Amino acid sequence: MTIDEYKATFRSHQTKRYKVFSVLEDHNWHCRECEYEHVGSTQIAGGGGIQGLERGNQSRPGIDIESGNHHCPRCDQTTRQDKWTGNFVGAVAARSIPRDVASRIINLLEGKDIIDQVSRSHHQLTPDHKLPMIRWTEEESKRQSDYTTLSDQDIKDRFQLLKKSNGRVSDNMIKSRACEKCYRTGKRGTPMGISHFYSGNPRWAPEDKKDPSGCVGCGWYDFEIWRKSLNEKLTQL
Repeated sequence: MTIDEYKATFRSHQTKRYKVFSVLEDHNWHCRECEYEHVGSTQIAGGGGIQGLERGNQSRPGIDIESGNHHCPRCDQTTRQDKWTGNFVGAVAARSIPRDVASRIINLLEGKDIIDQVSRSHHQLTPDHKLPMIRWTEEESKRQSDYTTLSDQDIKDRFQLLKKSNGRVSDNMIKSRACEKCYRTGKRGTPMGISHFYSGNPRWAPEDKKDPSGCVGCGWYDFEIWRKSLNEKLTQL
């Protein structure tokens, strides 16, 4: 696909994603702090910007973006910067969980907030895919989003329940930010600042960023197993 063909997949050149891509299309490093004034938003990294471009959608492939901290000569600071490698990747489009399926997941998992270990009403909980979407391949996206064939065991294996926002940032958002940082830096998340891993260590091990085995051991991936492992470690002290 050429850049012109890729640009043609956008419905409007006034969208946030298109404006972000217009900065990245030259394959150079670009500062998030000072090079996106025309976008009209300071939230460059999220689903409406860089992450959305990485994922792609049904009509547009994703793009491979590198991120890192570099000195910006324009604002004379060390800032978070991004660079498009020029490569296109398979799209991983988000798909909302149908309401009836969400209810089934919450009921099967007994409405228990996996972090606080308390039962909550349906409207206070978010069924969370254990494997973060940023790590999905196109094939994994189809598997994770096939809500019509979910068995009870599939639900237990793939989902956990996180608390929605109650006036502060939701647990799901906190997890998402940790997973995005891990994807960019290779440094795995530490729930509540606790550096414990039930498998592996603080570094993302696989060479392939889409290899789900790299998530195993992180508390954000499976909080229940992580907590049990941590408690077992504490009893050995």
